[in-house]
Amino acid sequence: MLSIDGINVYYGNIHAIRDISLTVEEGEIVTIIGANGAGKTTILKTIVGLLRSRTGTIRFQDDDITSASTAGIVRRGIALVPEGRRVFPRLSVADNLILGAYSRQDKDVQRDLAKVYEMFPRLAERRHQAAGTLSGGEQQMLAMGRGLMSRPKLLLLDEPSMGLAPLLVRQIFQTILDINSMGTTILLVEQNARMALSIADRGYVLETGSVVLTGSAADLADNDEVRRAYLGE
Repeated sequence: MLSIDGINVYYGNIHAIRDISLTVEEGEIVTIIGANGAGKTTILKTIVGLLRSRTGTIRFQDDDITSASTAGIVRRGIALVPEGRRVFPRLSVADNLILGAYSRQDKDVQRDLAKVYEMFPRLAERRHQAAGTLSGGEQQMLAMGRGLMSRPKLLLLDEPSMGLAPLLVRQIFQTILDINSMGTTILLVEQNARMALSIADRGYVLETGSVVLTGSAADLADNDEVRRAYLGE
C-alpha cells in the first residue's frame, strides 16, 4: 500500500532523515519506535507532503506521491492525526469533525459522523462543546475521529498516547485495534514502545534519522537491544 524508498529530509543543513526505506501493506498496523528527535514525526510529515524529501520516492497504491500536495494526498486516502492533537480549540466538537471531511464531495458525511460518535460516545455527549475545553484524552479521541472523517485508507498516528493516563492509553490503543479491524491500515509513531509493539504486526526502530532494526513486532519485542533501550528491561 505504502512504499518509501531512500528518502532524505533536511531541516536547513540538518540531515534529519537518512536514506529511509519502509513499507506498509494493506491491513497492517506498522509502528515506528525511537527516542525523541529520532525523526519519527518527520517521516509522517514527509509522507503527507508537509515536508519534502531531497531524494527518493514515496508511493501509495502504486501512485508516486513524492511531490503531490497535501490536499491531494488526503484525497488519495491518507490522513494524519498529528502529535499534540492540534484540534481547533474555539470550534465545537462537531465542527472539528466536519472539518475532517473537507476534501470529500459525497453525501455520506453525516453517516460517517454518526459512526464516529458511536466509536467515541464521549464526543457525542460533548458535540456542542468547544474543543479546547475537552480533557487531553477527549481531545485525542477528537483528533482521531477528525482523521477518520476523511475516510482514509491509511491512517498515520503520531504519538497518540502522549500525556495520557494509563487507563486512557489502554483505551486509545484498543481504539486503534478497532479502527484497523474495520479495514483501515495504520502507521503508528509511538514512544510507548511496549504498547505499540503489543498491537502492531511489524515495526521499525529509528535512531538519529536511520532505520537500525526492522522485523515483526514480536521479534522486536524479544530483541535484547530493543528491550534495554525502549522497554526498560
